[in-house]
Amino acid sequence: MLEPGNNNDLPPIPGKRYFTIGEVSDLCAVKPHVLRYWEQEFPQLKPVKRRGNRRYYQRQDVIIIRQIRSLLYDDGFTIGGARQKLTGEEAKTDLSHSQQVIKQMRRELEEVLKLLRR
Repeated sequence: MLEPGNNNDLPPIPGKRYFTIGEVSDLCAVKPHVLRYWEQEFPQLKPVKRRGNRRYYQRQDVIIIRQIRSLLYDDGFTIGGARQKLTGEEAKTDLSHSQQVIKQMRRELEEVLKLLRR
């Protein structure tokens, strides 16, 4: 297993759609039981469950797991602190996206207003 601080030594994520828990374990250098525990602690982790309750992770899940691993092992966050950090980053991303949409709508409405004034 990789020591903390070696998150950059993780293998690249292959271009697959779904990954088994064993594959994710190898890609993120985290044991499967830890991944199952993190699913309970981090609402962002929602692998698809199919027949036999088997988990299938998507690329975005693997990226989130690597972020969680980095926060916990490299940055020294607690589970609660890492959860807050990830939730805060999601909120910032959502806010930024919302602001972009609002700006675009405003531009379009201003163009419509110009057309109506003619």
